[in-house]
Amino acid sequence: MTRPLFSLQNKLMDTAKTLRRTIFLRRLLSSAAALAASLLLTPAHAAGSAEAGQARSVVCAACHGADGNSFNPEWPSLAGQNENYLIKSLQSFKDGSRQNVLMNAQAAGLSEQDMLDLAAWFSAQKLAGKTADPALVSSGERLFRGGNKASGVPACDACHGPSGQGNSPAGWPAIAGQHATYSANQLIAYRSKQRTTDGDTQMMRIVASALTDEEIQAVTSYVQGLRP
Repeated sequence: MTRPLFSLQNKLMDTAKTLRRTIFLRRLLSSAAALAASLLLTPAHAAGSAEAGQARSVVCAACHGADGNSFNPEWPSLAGQNENYLIKSLQSFKDGSRQNVLMNAQAAGLSEQDMLDLAAWFSAQKLAGKTADPALVSSGERLFRGGNKASGVPACDACHGPSGQGNSPAGWPAIAGQHATYSANQLIAYRSKQRTTDGDTQMMRIVASALTDEEIQAVTSYVQGLRP
C-alpha cells in the first residue's frame, strides 16, 4: 500500500505545482494586458523619417537586407516590425541590457533620432513570406493558439496576436514570418536567462522556461510560416 500511496502523493504534488504555475501565468498575462492598455494612452515616440532611416540603414543592410529581409536565418528580418519594438531593441543594445557583439557595436554610435529614423524605415518595408515545416504545423499551431495547459504555457497569440503582428504600443514584437532559427535562438536565450529584456515581469523568461526543445522547434517553425 505504501508505494501506490507515495505515487498518488507525487501525482497530487505535480498537479498542484502545475496549477500554481498556470494561475501565476494567467495573472502575469492579465497584468501584461493591463500594461498594454495603459500604454495605448501613453504619448508615442517622436516621429522618425523613413527617408533619413533609409540613408542610415546602409550599414544595417549587410546583415538585415536593404529592405529589412535578411538572407541569413540567424539574423532577424526587420521589415514590417513595429516601430516601438525596433526602437526598444536598439536602445537595449546601446545601453548593454541586451548583448550581441555586432549589435552592441553598431548601436553604440546611434542617436535617439537615428533610432527613430531607422525604425520608421524598416517598419514601412514589406516582410517577405516564408513557409513552415509541414510536419510541425499542427503541433506548432496548437501551442501558438492554445498553449500547453499541462506545463502552464500560455498561448503565444495572447500577447503577439492571432496573426502574430504583436502589440506596437506595448512594444511587443511582430513575430509572423520571422526566421524560425532566429526565433528559436531568442526563446532559448530567454530560457537560459541570457536575454532579460522582458523587464521586471520576466514574462518571456517564465514562459520560455517551461518550453521543451521540441516545442520551441514546432512553434517557431509555425510562426515562420504565418503571413502578416
